Amino acid sequence: MQVVRQYAFGDARKLVYKSDVPAPRPGPGQVRIAVAAAGVTWLDVAVREGTHRWLPDLPMIPGREVAGVVEALGEDVAACWLGRRVVTCLGLASGGYAELAVREVAAVHEIPDGLPDHAAVAAVGTGRAAVGIMDAARLTSQDVVLIPAAAGGVGSLLVQAAARVGATVVGTAGGPSKTAIARRLGAAVAIDYTRPEWAEHLRDELDGRELTAAFDGIGGGIAREALDLLGYGGRLIMYGWLSGHPVEVSPRELYERGLTLCAAPGPGLLSRPGGVRRLEERALAQVANGLLDPLVQRFALSDAAAAHAALESRRTTGKVILIP
Repeated sequence: MQVVRQYAFGDARKLVYKSDVPAPRPGPGQVRIAVAAAGVTWLDVAVREGTHRWLPDLPMIPGREVAGVVEALGEDVAACWLGRRVVTCLGLASGGYAELAVREVAAVHEIPDGLPDHAAVAAVGTGRAAVGIMDAARLTSQDVVLIPAAAGGVGSLLVQAAARVGATVVGTAGGPSKTAIARRLGAAVAIDYTRPEWAEHLRDELDGRELTAAFDGIGGGIAREALDLLGYGGRLIMYGWLSGHPVEVSPRELYERGLTLCAAPGPGLLSRPGGVRRLEERALAQVANGLLDPLVQRFALSDAAAAHAALESRRTTGKVILIP
């Protein structure tokens, strides 16, 4: 079968396309999926670079999100699963960048009728994150919320979800084409953060209104500027730091400005009723019902290295998908 293998940690060139790898066999309680779409995540990038706190043994097949058709069953799996369209997150296991992948049947979801494979992949991973972040944010129609990377995988879903509850959405994105996407998705204000003094431009656009909330998946200096834009009593909802460093803020500043910081979705997901699986179910339902419409950018499986390079250089929009 065709796969992408990683033999060493490093840049995107460490991803090697292979076409002669034996197919995996499903074990007890597992199904084998003929992959129609595989998701690319920032976690994949961190593992590939060797910078993530969890690192697998090499060589490996990367990839943690797949959708496709069940084409083989392991022992003790009901025959009714054969031929079903399913989607799943593989967790910290590898194996998604391939024509075939195996997963425990208890961890897969049947794809709702009419939902394309690529949209199901976006829902089960990126959509799951967006639903958890929105839970933590508790936005209302009174909020003015800043959403970074508003044309990205998570950001584009957050723009849609925040606009749907009636919040005034301020999206930041890199370049005119991406700010145009943010506006189309529901942002009332869209700012190009690559422009000098973008924060001042944002203040001008707000015309005296103050941000009540800001999402932060980037960290570093951009998050610091977002924090500075929050009005008294504002809240910062953190869900990562792609810059490599979380935002720096002192307890004194939190106290004097009445700010609130919270982490979402984070490890706390595991302690919620239903845990991660419940978030996946909710995200799939929202995408299937048209409440969320994932943006998708496709690459061939053989172009996985190019997909990683494009994601890292911010040349992608929406969810990056590999097609075997």
